[in-house]
Amino acid sequence: MPIMTTTQQTADKDVHVASKVGRERWESKTEFLLAVIGFAVDLGNVWRFPYICYRNGGGAFLVPYLIMLLFGGLPLFYLELALGQYHRSGCLTIWQYIAPAFKGIGYAICIIDIYMAMYYNTVIAWAVYYLQASFTSVLPWTSCNNPWNTPECSEIGTGVFEGAGTGHQFGANVSAPALQAQKVSPAQEYFERHVLEMHKSSGLGEMGPISAPIAGCLLLVFLLVYLALWKGVKSTGKAVYITAIAPYIVLFALLVKGVTLDGAYDGIAYYLWPDWTKLQEREVWVDAATQIFFSLGPGFGTLLALSSYNGFHNNCYRDALLTSFINCGTSFVAGLVIFSFLGYMAKMLGRDISSVAATGPGLVFIVYPQAISTLLYSPVWSVMFFLMLITLGLDSTIHQMLGFRPGLYWRLCWTYISPVFLLVCIAYLSKSYKSGSIVASKYLYV
Repeated sequence: MPIMTTTQQTADKDVHVASKVGRERWESKTEFLLAVIGFAVDLGNVWRFPYICYRNGGGAFLVPYLIMLLFGGLPLFYLELALGQYHRSGCLTIWQYIAPAFKGIGYAICIIDIYMAMYYNTVIAWAVYYLQASFTSVLPWTSCNNPWNTPECSEIGTGVFEGAGTGHQFGANVSAPALQAQKVSPAQEYFERHVLEMHKSSGLGEMGPISAPIAGCLLLVFLLVYLALWKGVKSTGKAVYITAIAPYIVLFALLVKGVTLDGAYDGIAYYLWPDWTKLQEREVWVDAATQIFFSLGPGFGTLLALSSYNGFHNNCYRDALLTSFINCGTSFVAGLVIFSFLGYMAKMLGRDISSVAATGPGLVFIVYPQAISTLLYSPVWSVMFFLMLITLGLDSTIHQMLGFRPGLYWRLCWTYISPVFLLVCIAYLSKSYKSGSIVASKYLYV
């Protein structure tokens, strides 16, 4: 009986593999590993993990972080890779093998991925805008002599100005007049008033005209995603050699530069100094679990799609261990880079590091560009930094959309109907366009 059972299992496995023989395959194991690493290592590794780590006890936070990795993130990461590889199906079709009654979960995953792609592409578009603005001898967010600046703008060393979303003030050479008004940095005004134009909208209820420069950057991002997905896994496998490897090259260069800056070791010590009393707080463990699950990305269906292009006998257990620990290691190194620059900023301004630390877009679009602007050859470092952000974001959004084969309706729309519709809209708008005043313009900030 055991022999017959084993034989039957082997036969079933052969039939299962044969039924999927038409599915595309990765051309090499390296392409698959780079794709998984590229998906898992995203913007959150750069702008969220360092802040979460220092806020929750520094080096002590690594204890709950590793526990959540070993008992939560890694098992689910491995499970999703194994399911995708065994059934050779994406999130839409895999449920017919697991539980057909739950196929709606697959559609829900697709909707979430679409929302995430829109969000990520918007952030990448901001980075593209910063990238093109960096090709200049003087970065535009270094001074207050620009059309978008206000009287509250204060350059480094001339007054006090707010931290990026922290609610603190930091500065040097504080004068009495400067204390009478709330000062902001030129980098903050560049992001909020020039890039996002937040001052032209009072809230979500004001839907104004589209910002042409940002819309153009967003269109370019969508075009890059399309080109990477053009031939499915074949073209994606080639794109990952750039989008997955380039961020590590830039991250290493920024690390070497960061640790040589004055005050860098103070920032790193602030980042890693353990506060063991924090482990008694429930929020620390919640943040550790949240960071692990958002970083590794189980449940988004992307790992299912990526592993479905593997061979049936691929060692996905080893792949899960390797890629998940590389992801966590990248988060740790990104923290060293970020806090070495924050320590440099705090030293230069004569302030505490906590007053310059931030998380989210405020870190990568205000604090970090401001620190880079004070370096020698600052445009070069700015180009490298925003190239890293762009490749990190593209890698994640490309793999989220991989494996979704559109239906006949969508293929007809994308091939014929939508291009004609867009051309008609563009022709009509170009004919009826009238230049408006700044007062009449209203913009939406999301």
